Amino acid sequence: MTEFFTALSEYTFLQNAIIACLLASVSCGVIGSYVVVKKISFLTGGIAHSVLAGMGMAYFYNVSPILGAIIAALVSSILIGWINLRWKEHEDVLIAAFWSAGMAIGILFLSRTPGYNVDLMSYLFGNILLITESDLLLMLVLDVVVFSIVMVCYKHFLVSVFDEEFAKLHGINTEFFYILLLCLISITIVILIQLVGLILVIALLTLPAAIANQYVTSLYKMFFLSAIVCAVISIGGVAISYEPDLPTGSVIVLLACASYFISVFIKQFINNRSSG
Repeated sequence: MTEFFTALSEYTFLQNAIIACLLASVSCGVIGSYVVVKKISFLTGGIAHSVLAGMGMAYFYNVSPILGAIIAALVSSILIGWINLRWKEHEDVLIAAFWSAGMAIGILFLSRTPGYNVDLMSYLFGNILLITESDLLLMLVLDVVVFSIVMVCYKHFLVSVFDEEFAKLHGINTEFFYILLLCLISITIVILIQLVGLILVIALLTLPAAIANQYVTSLYKMFFLSAIVCAVISIGGVAISYEPDLPTGSVIVLLACASYFISVFIKQFINNRSSG
């Protein structure tokens, strides 16, 4: 660990990695809280894995894979949201279909792309140590977009998430805000891809918020606690993985999983002592 802190003061790529962790934690804390409270993790997984279709097309047409990821994420979130609202009885099968189709389309386009691009592996499994200043700028812009929309629409999101019937009675277009929330989730997924990759993104989006949800009852407090937990976990994963040269994204996700289970046991222990 001493070697990590020494390297942190010397190497720009490590400093960029820590900044990326902090930037990602903002959207992760806010949007992850909605995902956990609304209980839409599986639906979010469908959006995340359909992103590969956009990335595969982007590689094939030689454009930015992140641009392809953003477009695919927004399109799939709108389609999945619309399907979920209209055909709720078939929700699980339809989301699984989007999940599989997105991955399959991405693989087909990648198979037709000449050569092999090593950057693809960093997008699939994450490589936070390769993040550049332009990546950080993009993450900052996406953070500002997500946070601004959430703050402006906070009351509408709050009512739509916790009491949909009440919101409808007061003339709030719950379908619009539901799909808008899915679009914000898709943007957050693109941000987190930089840290842990497409394959593991759902864990980092949900687990810090799930930990925060055990200790606070206010959604606003959950935003902040979840963001703090995400920052600690992601920075901790970078520090732990550095010296033994382990895959950083995998270490971050394993640390998130371990933190969640430890938190569950601690919360259960506290509850048992209180009731005893």
